[in-house]
Amino acid sequence: MFEFSPVTRRQMFEQSGFGLGSAALAYLSQSNAARASDTHGSRQVSDLSSRPGHFVGKAKSVILLFQNGGPSQMDMFDPKPELNKRDGQTASINNQSGKTEPLMGSKFKFQPYGKSGIEFSELASQLGSVVDDLCVIRSMHTTDPNHPGATYMMCSCNRRPGRPTLGAWVTYGLGSENQNLPAFVCLRHPSVFHSGGAMQLNNGWLPSMYRGTEIKYDGDPVLNLRPAVEQPKGVHRNNLEFLARLNKRHKQKYPGESELDARIQSYELAARMQLTAAKELSISDETESTQKMYGIHDPTTADYGRQLLLARRLVERGVRFVHVLAPHPHNSWDHHGDINNNLPGLCRRTDLPSAGLIRDLKQRGLLDETLVIWAGEFGRMPISQGGNGRDHNPHGFTVLMAGGGFKSGYVHGATDELGYASVEDRVSVPDLMATILHQLGLDHDKLSYNVHGVEETLTDSKVTSAKVVQKLIQKPSAMQPRGSA
Repeated sequence: MFEFSPVTRRQMFEQSGFGLGSAALAYLSQSNAARASDTHGSRQVSDLSSRPGHFVGKAKSVILLFQNGGPSQMDMFDPKPELNKRDGQTASINNQSGKTEPLMGSKFKFQPYGKSGIEFSELASQLGSVVDDLCVIRSMHTTDPNHPGATYMMCSCNRRPGRPTLGAWVTYGLGSENQNLPAFVCLRHPSVFHSGGAMQLNNGWLPSMYRGTEIKYDGDPVLNLRPAVEQPKGVHRNNLEFLARLNKRHKQKYPGESELDARIQSYELAARMQLTAAKELSISDETESTQKMYGIHDPTTADYGRQLLLARRLVERGVRFVHVLAPHPHNSWDHHGDINNNLPGLCRRTDLPSAGLIRDLKQRGLLDETLVIWAGEFGRMPISQGGNGRDHNPHGFTVLMAGGGFKSGYVHGATDELGYASVEDRVSVPDLMATILHQLGLDHDKLSYNVHGVEETLTDSKVTSAKVVQKLIQKPSAMQPRGSA
């Protein structure tokens, strides 16, 4: 026979509140858990534990040097003698304003570098000094002529905001080799966030643990990591231990809830970072010669040099993806005017540290397993804008790759004789993304996440026709299925 057990008013609200709350949480967690069971190993991948890819990849980590604003390819990496010859002539090329402007040749001298003899301009002489380690893709093209859409495209393979970025997908697919640091890190100058803002770090519909974490290259590396008010010795540790007991009890009460697990893991990561981050992220123990390689002691190169040196330290310690933003000001490579004076100054700030990163990775034996990407969201026009600038150009631009099994001392594709559009061995942004994932041991069509019944992928190849560009890869046949000898 049913026995009635009276409850107090307080107990009623407590129990009904928890009941409704747990029901909602269970629904959300069950929904997220269903979405998280993807084709990548049929597992709940709501954690940052290191896991194998679909096959044995060459690269283990990625450093994306994102040059927001659109670097001018014909002034740095893609020499155009015909453009110089026709300087000042009228051409049937329109900029975004619809005005017809005259062609504008480059004022900067090009010369061959390295054993490969690849031509770079004097503005990129330091990158020229490591050109034999570079894969120079001169035939890139994208779909959006505006900064936000093109930035979303280069970061997430889609011009619409809100989708997971490359860094989020990579960490979702492979996890992290260091459980004391975030798997996906963003390094930026504290005074500026470029076009797209924090969307460049977005996890989209992936669990929040795959979102990029901002780390400062100077001062306290992680904001809000420590209490604002100093606490007595032992209090903070006691609080963390008490929180851990509460989390454990809650997890036992609601087992199998991936969203709850993710939140607990985030708190635990923050606790571990409090103990390790300061030491791991400090460059004070780097040798004088290493700091010189990055230009740390030169005020011109110091800021970007610190960012890139920290990027090397992060991948050296098992961080999976490091997204480095270009120096200030906002959209720093966006030279609509006075390009002949503004571009050299920015190159002086970035060229030496960029080359230093590649040189440092190589001498430490890390370049083979680290993929370095030097890229903007698009390039610049061969016609002038206002007489002394260049407008946005999504039709043809250059991206530099180093390490990670990409060919070295190699030029891929070409733009037309004026540098306006890619015409030979064209590479789209989705093609590049598919190739990057491939080098990490991930199949871009199999790395998926179920969103409301739709298997979403980074490249969405059914729409974009994305494909792995085998010509970019050093040894295409070297990739083995996972588990093969």
